[in-house]
Amino acid sequence: MRISRLTQGLMACLLIACSTVLRAAPIDINDGQHSVHLPAAPQRVVVLEFSFLDSLAAVGVTPVGAADDGDAKRVLPRVREAIGQWRSVGLRSQPSIEEIARLKPDLIIADLNRHQALYKDLSSIAPTLLLPSRGEDYAGSLASAELIGKALGKPEQMAARIAQNRAHLKEIAQQIPGGAVVLFGVAREDSFSVHGPHSYAGSVLQAIGLKVPEVRANAAPTEFVSLEQLLALNPAWLLVGHYRHPSIVDGWSKQPLWQVLSAVQHQQVAEVDGDTWARNRGVMASEQIAEDTLAILKGGKAVQSQ
Repeated sequence: MRISRLTQGLMACLLIACSTVLRAAPIDINDGQHSVHLPAAPQRVVVLEFSFLDSLAAVGVTPVGAADDGDAKRVLPRVREAIGQWRSVGLRSQPSIEEIARLKPDLIIADLNRHQALYKDLSSIAPTLLLPSRGEDYAGSLASAELIGKALGKPEQMAARIAQNRAHLKEIAQQIPGGAVVLFGVAREDSFSVHGPHSYAGSVLQAIGLKVPEVRANAAPTEFVSLEQLLALNPAWLLVGHYRHPSIVDGWSKQPLWQVLSAVQHQQVAEVDGDTWARNRGVMASEQIAEDTLAILKGGKAVQSQ
């Protein structure tokens, strides 16, 4: 049966109207602290942590603003490429309320750890989600990504991206000799902090089948250690993210005790990008960390962020 052009036009209009209604449907979400009501899927989003940028990139959403410490290069390159340009609203630790307000957001995503004291100010500007990011592990970051997907009106798209992420890490795990003891740490000028099994990077390493030593029972996710304490951990592989050179590790490498480390003796010390491994979290960050690890343990060279 042939359908007239008029009927076709009416059907097309009906489909457009239905899709508009669906897009405009309100969204109610609980972030664990507050119930947040969004009249419709937000179009102007401001995020205050790198992991939230990662979540937006995972579903193709560009924020109008982000707390980026005034240095967009700290954000994972693949995230920057996916979302394009945004306006900086200052430091992650102390974002500018005035800059956020100027952007007229319809959703703000803030870090429960960093920004709880700012919640009243932020929520007076726009509906605000407080989600854990700083100090969160791999599983926790995916849970936050799921909530962000719902808040953006893209729950199915986010679920599919997370499933792809898990499959990708599983594939990498199958290519890495299981059970190797690997430790990541951040080297500053005068300190070295190891990221244990409960840290973000440590939990990603565990997700791909590696063992991550703990400084002590019930240790914090990251712990500052001396060279002697590092020797007591004595990982088979030591991955170092230098925030800048020279760092404390540059000095340690000239000491006799450094040469006793198993990783040093077997030439299994590698440099990774400190921003990627320590400051970024999320779907894309976990894939970058896993891919870097595979490249290093298989004898290649880690991808360095620029």
